[in-house]
Order: sequence, then C-alpha cells, then structure tokens
Amino acid sequence: MARVLVVDDDVTVASVVVAYLERAGMTAEHAADGATALAAAGSRPPDAVVLDLMLPGIDGMEVCRRLRATRPDLPVLMLTARGEEDDRVGGLEVGADDYVTKPFSPRELVLRVRAVLRRRGAPPTAGDGTHGGAAPGTGGVLRDGDLVLDPAAHRVHRAGAELTLTVREFHLLHWFLAHPGQVHDREALLREVWGWEYGDRSTVTVHVRRLREKVEADPSRPSRLVTVFGVGYRWDATRPEPAGTGAP
Repeated sequence: MARVLVVDDDVTVASVVVAYLERAGMTAEHAADGATALAAAGSRPPDAVVLDLMLPGIDGMEVCRRLRATRPDLPVLMLTARGEEDDRVGGLEVGADDYVTKPFSPRELVLRVRAVLRRRGAPPTAGDGTHGGAAPGTGGVLRDGDLVLDPAAHRVHRAGAELTLTVREFHLLHWFLAHPGQVHDREALLREVWGWEYGDRSTVTVHVRRLREKVEADPSRPSRLVTVFGVGYRWDATRPEPAGTGAP
C-alpha cells in the first residue's frame, strides 16, 4: 500500500485526512510539526506528503524545501488555510505539486493524492477509481536536441547531465515533448497533466517557469517552451542541423 505522510498541527484536521486516506486503502502517518515530519520522512520514506503550510518550528515552506533537496520526485500537496495568491504561488515555487486550501473536501484531497501517486508510479491503492488526465509516464523515450526523456526510468537528461525534476515538472515536460508545435492553454494543461477539470491557473504558470529554468539555455528568453501571448504555451522542437554542418 502507498504510504502518505500527513503533516498538520491541527489534530482534528489531521485525523480526518488520515481516516479518509486509510479508508481509500493507503497507509497514513501523522506528524504534528516540521521537525517530526522530516525525521519521519527520513526513517520511513513516504510515497507522498500532505503538508500544512503553517507549522510550529520549521514551517511548511522549509519542510518542502528540505524534502525536495533529498527526494526531488516526492509528490507534495500543500494543505493550508491561506488562500491568497501569493501563498499559493509561494508553495508552488518551493516545489509543491498541488495546493489544496482549507476548508477542503476530504474526498477531493484523496482523489488528488491518488492522482499524484498514480503519476509517480507508487504502489497502487485499493479501489483506485480516480479519473482525469492520463498519466503520461508510459511509452517510449522522447528526444528533442540534447534533451532526452525516458518515461520508464522516470529520468530526463540534457546534454548528458541528468535533470532534477519534480513529479509535475516531469509530466508537464512529457506532455510538451509528446505534443510539439501545439499550443495549449492553461485550462487544457490543468485538465491533461493535472487531471483537474477546474483549478488555479497560476499552478501552470509557476510550473512552466520552473521547467524553463531547467530546460532552457536562457530562461528569460525561452526558445523551446514559448509563450503564445493571449493563448497559452507551445513546445518548439529543436531544428536538426543541415547535413554536413555538424562538428567533424
């Protein structure tokens, strides 16, 4: 069974989340503060983390940063009472894959946890009836110039060096590489990559910006993952060099 670490200092909220996750066939462990969460993640590695932003001691932002430093592909869902855009974007900037605002629907939270577990390839949960965007983690190797994405190994290399991507960054890149030259608006990307029929479009904006920092030579002037103003984003495949112009 998939193991989920629930980090929240509100015992009532945590008990509800743990109960719903366990009812859905997962194993859930509760940590009430950041230090305990980091210790638990180190000794009993989870498959996903549900992380409150406001924690005593080490706050959720810092917990997320530290988790990302050691396990960049660990799915993290921010759970917080803060609904302001700056806080949502802040959570995404430090590496959160999803963002759920209190008060929340426990059923929706379970669906989102299942979705990130399915995309990550974690152990299946009992009765997983989730739907939405198909996980693009299957199929053959995708290449674009010096960029190589291997879905089976869940690895990406650029110019021979392995890139460190979060789960969402990996699948967003996979989607673009699989659909070169096509423009996708943020609503379509939320639906196809996140599996959401509705959601905060800034989630896509932040992930695109983070992805550019890893795949573009100059993220401020992207040549691969470009913005089509007023429409959305497009992946412009690298043009092959004409015969006879390559290095000897």
